[in-house]
Amino acid sequence: MSKKVGGAKPQRYMQPSLLLALSGGSSYGYELIQTIGEYGFLRGDAPPGMVYRHLRQMDEEGLVESSWDASGDGPAKRVYSITPEGAEILEAWIIHMERQRDALDAFIRRYRAA
Repeated sequence: MSKKVGGAKPQRYMQPSLLLALSGGSSYGYELIQTIGEYGFLRGDAPPGMVYRHLRQMDEEGLVESSWDASGDGPAKRVYSITPEGAEILEAWIIHMERQRDALDAFIRRYRAA
């Protein structure tokens, strides 16, 4: 198969992946890196720098909020939570993905019917 096939950039789905992971409850960076790797958009673990860059940007945009958790052993961890605005953006992503899925399904059906 050509290397050009399916060349979508994995970071395209970083924002909705992080929002989906946080929709299940607050989490910190390392947990989020592991969780979003299970969604299938990335090969292997998500690059930590990319994840934290997106989290900072989403925090600035009000899609997530963060606070420090100093409980437990070890250094304090920044914990992220989805905001109501973040939940709205996640819903918009889901609608977009459903439309994309429907267009892809129609394209495949047309090809198979030919």
